[in-house]
Amino acid sequence: MTVRDIFNDMSYGPAPESAAEVLEWIASHGGRFGHWIDGGFADLGDRGFTSFNPATGQPLAEVAQGTDASLDVAIAAARRAQPKWAKLSGHQRAKHLYALARLVQKHARLLAVLETLDNGKPIRESRDIDVPLVARHFYYHAGLAQLLASEQPGMAPLGVCGAVIPWNFPLLMLAWKVAPALAAGNTVVLKPAEFTPLTALLFAEISREAGLPKGVLNIVTGDGDTGAALVAHPGVDKIAFTGSTAVGRKIRAATAGSGKALTLELGGKSPYIVFDDADLDSAIEGLVDAIWFNQGQVCCAGSRLLVQEGVAERFHAKLKTRMDGLRLGDPLDKCIDIGAIIDPSQLASITAMVDACREGETYRAACPLPAGCFYPPTLITGLTAASPLMQEEIFGPVLVSMTFRTPAEAVELANNCRYGLAATVWTENINLALDVAPKLKAGVVWVNATNLFDAAAGFGGVRESGFGREGGWEGLLAYLKPAATPKPLKPTLASPAPRAPETPEIDRTAKHYIGGKQARPDGGYSRAIWSPRGKLLGHAGIGNRKDIRNAVEAAHAAKGWARSTAHSRAQILFYIAENLSARAAEFAARLRDLTGKPGEAEVEAAIARLFTYAAWADKFDGAVKSVPIRGVAMAMNEPCGVIAALCPDEAPLLGLISLMAPAIALGNTCVLVPSEPHPLAATDFMQVLECSDLPGGVVNIVTGSHAELAKPLASHMDVDAVWSFSSTPLSALVEREAAGNLKRAWVNHARARDWFGPEGEGRGFLRAATEVKTVWVPYGE
Repeated sequence: MTVRDIFNDMSYGPAPESAAEVLEWIASHGGRFGHWIDGGFADLGDRGFTSFNPATGQPLAEVAQGTDASLDVAIAAARRAQPKWAKLSGHQRAKHLYALARLVQKHARLLAVLETLDNGKPIRESRDIDVPLVARHFYYHAGLAQLLASEQPGMAPLGVCGAVIPWNFPLLMLAWKVAPALAAGNTVVLKPAEFTPLTALLFAEISREAGLPKGVLNIVTGDGDTGAALVAHPGVDKIAFTGSTAVGRKIRAATAGSGKALTLELGGKSPYIVFDDADLDSAIEGLVDAIWFNQGQVCCAGSRLLVQEGVAERFHAKLKTRMDGLRLGDPLDKCIDIGAIIDPSQLASITAMVDACREGETYRAACPLPAGCFYPPTLITGLTAASPLMQEEIFGPVLVSMTFRTPAEAVELANNCRYGLAATVWTENINLALDVAPKLKAGVVWVNATNLFDAAAGFGGVRESGFGREGGWEGLLAYLKPAATPKPLKPTLASPAPRAPETPEIDRTAKHYIGGKQARPDGGYSRAIWSPRGKLLGHAGIGNRKDIRNAVEAAHAAKGWARSTAHSRAQILFYIAENLSARAAEFAARLRDLTGKPGEAEVEAAIARLFTYAAWADKFDGAVKSVPIRGVAMAMNEPCGVIAALCPDEAPLLGLISLMAPAIALGNTCVLVPSEPHPLAATDFMQVLECSDLPGGVVNIVTGSHAELAKPLASHMDVDAVWSFSSTPLSALVEREAAGNLKRAWVNHARARDWFGPEGEGRGFLRAATEVKTVWVPYGE
């Protein structure tokens, strides 16, 4: 080939990265690795399995298969180390995290090459994206550790954290879990993916050079059974999981009622929306990163392309031309765009899903396909919204596409999916971008960019993409708990029917409150409510699943409440407080009749609580995150949607208002089941709501048995979050039933809360009533 030929062709020559140092490191361990426990490699006699290079199929090393016994040893080591680690000052922990960040940088090439060998991703991605982000996370969390005591007073670490991570970003996912856990004062037992355990073991070995105390970080390798055993282990206080939605649902059910904290970062089917005024060439380059980055094996991959109809034909033509120029091959070649699929089983899954598609037009890139575990970049156009490939995660280099006509249709199509992890919007009209972004059901939205990540900006999903955030203060809070130890919650019982009842002259039978109106219970049943002195106070309806269905439908119909201004919501909360104050003596007497105790203090506390959340309605602000781009990453606090709550039994009025007020202050609608033994305080409160300008359906109240109503509430697929502060032990049931659509669950685990004190209000309730959406907006030419 002549120089002229080279300039005419402009093809890339090979630029292979040497694997010699990595292979030497593996050989120095005899090609076999035990678990990393208590500061060193431990040979516990577990049988081994082989880790392979996906690109060649050649074995790399043998690692130990974790068992219940090896997990016992690792968790015991973590438990021993945790109190001393937590007692270190934030500054001392920050120094360790800083050392880890520096060591990642010092060993960056070794880590990058090993990641590519073990995972199959191109070395450019390991070297230029994954490893720098790992270092960034440890730097950032060193800063959070330093500031923790002053910025989050009264908070304490959870204890021992179990982390289960996937194979697509092995080292980066380790950093996302380990950095915040250690910064908060927890210790960690991490189970890396079966396919990609090696960089976790190398990182653990490097951690010795940072002086990390023994037992603070432990790595137990193994398959899915090892991960399940870690999740179920009683010695773990928190589970942080990244992986498939199906496994996440099993973990939610398995941890139900255990008291373990849980965060889930799960699958996605992220929309990539291109409007007709977009810079099409830039949008195509972004799309290459969105779907063919890491061979499409990315939970937030922009795998659902939505193109405005007027430019769709031109966009698809340009895209096919760009696809033909992509380079597949040896992942260690620095000129390669797309590497190997992780394993033949994943390749078979991708192939089967694409081959089963009988709709649309399938285009496979006209680029050479190497032998082995590789799949060509693929585009499937002409699908409908109901097509399986438009709804299901393929987790491979396959892009599916539809067209739309209007921005409203684009939003509707984008949200027509059970997932809600990420979304991308391409348009030159910033007004359009910032109008569409808040309407998308996604935890992260990128404007004229894609796959932007940083430790300062929270990442995570909604719907069946999980709950919780990785990064930022919002991510760190998931590894903390209030330092005070709550007391056990005693059941609150209704007063029994007396032998010689005192009955009123006029019967009073309360109804439910649904859609802004009082409604009879569907079942037609009610029960008598007695005072401790034997006085018949009235009757309360006994709600059933149909009443819950009607209440949830009414709450969904009132979703325009979220679009009202925060100032308007504050005014209505003030007005509710005003109207409750006008009837304070009546409510105090009602509470005295119900509980046998003076009610004046509870009424005053309820009025004050309404004022508190009226004040918070327009003050629970988001943040602009300091991310290393020319642009901004805005963390926006969005309402969860429909919140269902089992209210406290022991504070009939104050407990209900303490849950209702933060929910509606921040734009949610709600379905409330009031105190079971004392429901009449809530039914009287319905009258206050009716005359306080509150739109119908924003608050819905269904009286009845907590035990009977907990399941239909928690399992309802149109409920977005469920809270339980009942004195009936329902935490396990609520968390288990919430696994159906992976809604957020906030339960009391039979622990008491002082509803009159600081723990009865504040930021914890506001955070539970919101999701953090991160919107990335780069700027400049």
